[in-house]
Amino acid sequence: MNDLIMVVAFTPIVALLLGVTEIAVPWQTLMLATVLYVALPLVAGLLTRRSLGSPDAIERYLARIKPLPAIGLVITVALLFALQGEVILSRPGVIALIAVPILIQSYGIFALAYGAAFLMKVPHRIAAPCAMIGTSNFFELAVAVAISIFGLNSGAALATVVGVLVEVPVMLSLVAFANRTRARFPQGN
Repeated sequence: MNDLIMVVAFTPIVALLLGVTEIAVPWQTLMLATVLYVALPLVAGLLTRRSLGSPDAIERYLARIKPLPAIGLVITVALLFALQGEVILSRPGVIALIAVPILIQSYGIFALAYGAAFLMKVPHRIAAPCAMIGTSNFFELAVAVAISIFGLNSGAALATVVGVLVEVPVMLSLVAFANRTRARFPQGN
């Protein structure tokens, strides 16, 4: 559901935000970014799931490819840091201005969502993923769009790189917290 909302809402939201900042980006570029970075991966996932068929085949496939997303994430973060590392190290004040609001937003949204789920006695298997999805800023998508529109050395690319570098450890810390607090939630089916 989250991905379907992204497919429909991404382009208008970006257009609105760019309009507020008076940055001109053609609608065709926004639509292409939406197709390449949201719709295409979603369709590929749906087709893969459909072609595998049974839940057992899907589980075997997921077990085979399990390390690939983590490897891809590490490579992406390493490349982004390598490309923007000099700027990150030479301008710590700018980096803090980007990172601190992301930290506050991420931990704040997680606390609200996870806390609300706890108070509503939502089972942990639902509460934790919902809080994580709500917390995620989709920086992977933002990086792809920023680099394709503004280039590797742009301020937009720098902001998204900082976002990834902040979001990854934040999300890992939240996963650890959710795992440690699992017993406090109803287990439910």
